[in-house]
Amino acid sequence: MGQPPPAGARRSPPAAPSADDADALFRLEDLRTGPAPAGPARPGPLIGPSFRDSPAARRLLSVREIHAEPAAAASPRGRQILARFPDARVIDVASHWRIPELHGNEGNLDRWVRIKSEVLVLGEKKTLATRPNGRSADWIAPGPANGCAMACAYCYVPRRKGYANPITVFTNIEQIIAHLGRHVARQGRKQEPNQCDPTAWVYDIGENNDCSVDALISENTADLVRAFSGWPTAKASFATKFVNPDLLLLDPRGRTRVRFSVMPPQDSRLLDIRTSPVEQRIAAAADFLEAGYEVHFNLSPVVIRPGWEQDWTQLLRHMDDVLPRAVKDQAAAEVIMLTHNRDLHELNLAWHPRAEDMLWRPDLQQAKRSENGSWNVRYRNRDKAEAVDTMRRLVTFHAPWLRIRYAF
Repeated sequence: MGQPPPAGARRSPPAAPSADDADALFRLEDLRTGPAPAGPARPGPLIGPSFRDSPAARRLLSVREIHAEPAAAASPRGRQILARFPDARVIDVASHWRIPELHGNEGNLDRWVRIKSEVLVLGEKKTLATRPNGRSADWIAPGPANGCAMACAYCYVPRRKGYANPITVFTNIEQIIAHLGRHVARQGRKQEPNQCDPTAWVYDIGENNDCSVDALISENTADLVRAFSGWPTAKASFATKFVNPDLLLLDPRGRTRVRFSVMPPQDSRLLDIRTSPVEQRIAAAADFLEAGYEVHFNLSPVVIRPGWEQDWTQLLRHMDDVLPRAVKDQAAAEVIMLTHNRDLHELNLAWHPRAEDMLWRPDLQQAKRSENGSWNVRYRNRDKAEAVDTMRRLVTFHAPWLRIRYAF
């Protein structure tokens, strides 16, 4: 290959990757730790337009500017992404974490949502580490992306990134999957059930991203779903607030758990900016189950405000009314109380102050030092405990089929 253009130079749109390049991304069969689960395979993607080419998808993500590490742009996955957005201006950067015009630039606050829609970052994930969790999942996998095109006012990811939080796609997906394959193989079979799963090791593949949105950009999510479909001792898991019908065309074979995050619609309309409506997330559960996914729910975040108990009651009744028995028979939930952050509070005041009227409650909250050293605020111990007990009672009464895996 020739020398890369000077930093900051505009690059000509690359040619679409060849079939040989594509093949390099799909050599996943060697990573299997055993035979694929029994049962007929679902058909592959249909020929014709996909959801990610629809007007609805373009409203969420209309990329005009791509900041790319040279190695990430030159990789097969990077070339596929650049070919997908041929009109985007491409800017070379030394590091996906250090982009001065994005990160740490306070002037970006008034463009908070626009940047999420129009800017994309391509990088390589340098540190591949799988961390123990024990709450939602047994393990936190090295994620295939960081950041999101949606703009939830309580999201913790931008706390690390400064004044802009576009999606960063990690293009070395084959290395991520190879790392996970080795980790899964080392674990062997799960010997004892736990709150994560009775038989499978569960890996959260979306800690700092939304895999449903990522699937609008690249095949990273599809690659991970395919990989886990061949690992009989493990499951992938990710939470989402976005309904992407393209995921229904994959073949998860019960080895990927989708956790639809839900909250009262009136809360969501204020706090879950640019997400799929809550009713749509709930309605999608049956389709995803039929497509071969395990479907759980995140009741999160629970925000204490006047009338919150009545609104959660209505939401749980709605779920009980519309969800079919097949979904209820396998469903489980996580109940997560709101945790906020002082820096995020200040950031939100610049672009969405109405949200802070609900999220920032010094009369109810106490400070807590997070694992990364920043100061978070959460509901005081007594208020939080009472709210968790209330949520448990509401679920037991209005949706008794919904097993709560954990609540905090």
